[in-house]
Amino acid sequence: MNQGRIWCVVYPTVGLPLFLGSVALISFTVHFAVLNNTTWVKDFFAGSSRTQVALKDSVSTVALAQSQAPPAG
Repeated sequence: MNQGRIWCVVYPTVGLPLFLGSVALISFTVHFAVLNNTTWVKDFFAGSSRTQVALKDSVSTVALAQSQAPPAG
């Protein structure tokens, strides 16, 4: 172990909880930022996927284009 002497300065009973706590805090912060700054995550958790949303948008666009076209004939 390259940094084994660190435990001569900081006891493992103090250093390991601090290290693991900081990793957990950073992970929580990143996940919180992703949940608050994106819209697709909320849609995904609500049960819709990105392909379903894209499919709905494309179908409604096609339906709108067909409804505005003059009748054939």
